[in-house]
Amino acid sequence: MKVLIADKFEESGVEELRAAGCDVTHDPELSGDSLTAAIKQTRCRLLIVRGTRVTEAALTASDELGVVVRAGAGYNTIDLVAASRRSVLVANCPGKNAVAVAELTFALILGLDRLVVENVTDLREGCWNKKRYAKARGLKGRTLGVVGLGTIGCAVVQRAAAFEMNIVAWSRSLTAEKAERLGLIACASPAEVASRCDILTIHLAAAPETKGLIDADVLNRLKAGAYVINTARADVMDYEALAVAAGERDLRVGLDVYPDEPATGEARFRCAIAHSGPIVYGTHHIGASTDQAQEAIAAETVRIVKAYMSTGRVENCVNLCQRSAARYVLVVRHRNRPGVLAYTLHAISHAGVNVEEMENVICEGAESASAQIKLDAPLDDALLREIRDGNEHIFAVSFASIDDRSDADMP
Repeated sequence: MKVLIADKFEESGVEELRAAGCDVTHDPELSGDSLTAAIKQTRCRLLIVRGTRVTEAALTASDELGVVVRAGAGYNTIDLVAASRRSVLVANCPGKNAVAVAELTFALILGLDRLVVENVTDLREGCWNKKRYAKARGLKGRTLGVVGLGTIGCAVVQRAAAFEMNIVAWSRSLTAEKAERLGLIACASPAEVASRCDILTIHLAAAPETKGLIDADVLNRLKAGAYVINTARADVMDYEALAVAAGERDLRVGLDVYPDEPATGEARFRCAIAHSGPIVYGTHHIGASTDQAQEAIAAETVRIVKAYMSTGRVENCVNLCQRSAARYVLVVRHRNRPGVLAYTLHAISHAGVNVEEMENVICEGAESASAQIKLDAPLDDALLREIRDGNEHIFAVSFASIDDRSDADMP
């Protein structure tokens, strides 16, 4: 299988893919038109990227391309709409960078609390100012507010507990049982988290429902002098509202992600938010960029590729339809012989009914199988009898509505 890696990727991962039989082309400098050209030239079946943007032009460059693996947690740099339209499956590697992002989150929190950047700058300029810098607040006993409790958010909570912090949190998936297990207080909304915390840290995935979720209403609930950390995605926060709140409420801000940040490793970039408040710290979207995290992500990427090679399934796929138009299911129990499924599908297609989903399970010994075919419209009794009686290798058929599962068996 031809694999194109269009980004930086661990050499151990490249070697594993080649050992698994993949024909690997690795060019970390590809982007834009050069990526589109490389996909067309290599005719790769699978594309691996990290931060490289995958546009509609790239996705349509070759009919051979069927899978894109994002070697990281997010996938907002990939045109999912275009991918889904072309039946290109997109996968990611969630959770493998959780520790790295949690560590950077606390690096920013501690840096803001101790004014590490200002300390270093003054020292390098020959200025001794112990009087100013000996006034850190400390973390023990302060309240950390966490918005988003996926793998990264939970890793942050674990580290906050080690600092003996109080923790309040909100997440769409947060239950009372999970809150008790994590040792935190559940809040009803991000705004409530902001109103109860000294430090607000964001760990939401980028999605339509989270876009701009941390808005002026949330930020204005923070007490004066609070800290705000975003190592998640820029889309989840209203940066204009953050700039206003930072200036008016004397917030200390720590960021790793920015609106319209460069897609390349090196570029000129002037970030307006960096000058919005008295104390704004920023890193260069490096949350996942530790050797440990990249090795873990490479290993997960290789696992996804190997699973696809052996089963045809794309694990961690993010653009599968959550619920198809299927309303009925036809189950065909049959001998494992050529032509049975072709005969059945031919009969269904002539009835003008569309197959939405299908799975054929082989029984032990490979003598027989059971096909589950999900349809968008019902089949009448005459057609069911035709399917059952028209092929000598079919044992039985059953038909049901998916909604009520009322079976019509035809042995």
